[in-house]
Amino acid sequence: MALPSDFTLLQVVPELETGGAELSALEIARAVTTAGGRALVASRGGRMVSRLEADGGRLVTLPAHSKNPLVILGNAARLVDLIRREKVSLVHARSRAPAFSALWAAQATGTPFVATYHGIYKAKSGLKRWYNAVMTRGDLVIANSDYTRAHVLAEHRIDPAKVVAIPRGVDLDRFDPAHIAPERVDALNQAWGIAPDDRRTKILLAGRLTRIKGHLTIVEAAQRLRAQGRDDFLILFAGDDQGRTDYRQELAGAIAAAGLQEAIRIVGHCDDMPAAFLLCDLAILPTTVPESFGRAAVEPQAMGRPVIAAAHGGTLETVVAGETGWLAPPGDAGAWADALAEAIDLGPAGRDRMGAAAQVRARSLYRVEAMCEATLTAYERVLEARA
Repeated sequence: MALPSDFTLLQVVPELETGGAELSALEIARAVTTAGGRALVASRGGRMVSRLEADGGRLVTLPAHSKNPLVILGNAARLVDLIRREKVSLVHARSRAPAFSALWAAQATGTPFVATYHGIYKAKSGLKRWYNAVMTRGDLVIANSDYTRAHVLAEHRIDPAKVVAIPRGVDLDRFDPAHIAPERVDALNQAWGIAPDDRRTKILLAGRLTRIKGHLTIVEAAQRLRAQGRDDFLILFAGDDQGRTDYRQELAGAIAAAGLQEAIRIVGHCDDMPAAFLLCDLAILPTTVPESFGRAAVEPQAMGRPVIAAAHGGTLETVVAGETGWLAPPGDAGAWADALAEAIDLGPAGRDRMGAAAQVRARSLYRVEAMCEATLTAYERVLEARA
């Protein structure tokens, strides 16, 4: 069975600023339009809207980010009207708060409903477990890794046949070193104040400026390296604070207190991540809570860069210790200092060999096309079951 010729997909996501769920929504929208369907995304909007529209998708502006119960009810009514007006074939939710609106609207209109579990949602109470379970109340649950699928099954006790693991994909055309003009890397070096003759090992932590990403662990690890007399590294924190100015200030204060202003830089949001990964010698993902997948560990590997990642969650699937990178205990600054020292001491040739192995593995396992094909197949399965 193929998607119907009049197939219209509605995805619901809080906003389109940055992040894995948002990027996956754009990639699926492009796959649907390429296959001849229509792709709508209901969202508050954000900096990624232009990319959605360039790929043939359409934004429906909705306060989908709100957790206010009255706004959620209002969103459900708006989505009912949208589903009927646009003859939506399937609704796909990618976050819990908007999933309530999307699920109610899908049920009211008899429309198939799919949800993607993009993260590991913790539940310390029955109420929170009920809130999280909205993602499991439709026709199918998509988990973004085997780790996430196991969590969903253990947490919600639902039929295993109702949960499918589809690993996130990486756009291997976009994340291809051969496609990156040297001028793009030069522009980032200039923007980030890196001199052409700076021979330090460049280490990139790409991710939102939020505590769970582990920046403070890296500040402490860098302090330990400095205490050993090392000054052969430059660490770059690239990511948006998304309004978390208090944490950004705390981070800047920790860097200053440790005397690491020359060794660690907060460079802000980056629109050209392929060039950023090519600029660096090494990428790190020191998250303090498990990543459900960890695209920020796969993208640099696709660019031929080895990765040091926290040894938990989905990164245990995407990073092979000793082959494509290193795994370090989350939150253990001493272990991270040791791993960083080992990666630096490996030298350019050793890191290049490891990066080449990482690139081969990433390109074989994490193609965005494979993720899109599997997702469209899941849609077909749901439509067939409904039919």
